[in-house]
Amino acid sequence: MLMRWLAVPALLLAFTGLAQAAECPALLQGSLPKLRANESIDLCQRFAGKPLVVVNTASFCGFAPQFKGLEALNQRYKGQGLEVIGVPSNDFKQESKDGAETAKVCYVNYGVTFTMTEPQKVRGDDATNLFKVLAKQSSAPKWNFYKYVVDRQGKVIASFSSLTKPDDPDFITAVEKALASPPLASAP
Repeated sequence: MLMRWLAVPALLLAFTGLAQAAECPALLQGSLPKLRANESIDLCQRFAGKPLVVVNTASFCGFAPQFKGLEALNQRYKGQGLEVIGVPSNDFKQESKDGAETAKVCYVNYGVTFTMTEPQKVRGDDATNLFKVLAKQSSAPKWNFYKYVVDRQGKVIASFSSLTKPDDPDFITAVEKALASPPLASAP
């Protein structure tokens, strides 16, 4: 009889985990290491149900000054729930192999306060799950500072080339559409 009672909490925990997994969009399955923080970001726990801007970055790219515009976007919309995620990558051979140098460029040179990860693969079979799903829903990044706008359900509603600046009217319109998207539906 005691074993039956002990099994009930275990089953409840298992079902809770299943419900949480069902609510988590494919885009946010998994975790990524936070830049220079010795911690991982559980993407689902941190970002599920939130509108997102996901950008693959590179410290030594000519588009790196867009960090300022992305930070301005973050400051403008974070009170409305927008999350900006920067994912450094050396896929285009313009990122430092030293995480400390990447952090300096982001945090010191450009004043970034939005979430930044350790460098990741963003193209091909070795791409992190986040970018594999972004590519399936839209296209793989063609260069650094490729921008994806994702609604609250984890669906890409628009993607923008490196040439599109963070204050571009079409980009802002997509961000506002993501902010207005309905909340993530809960599992029954």
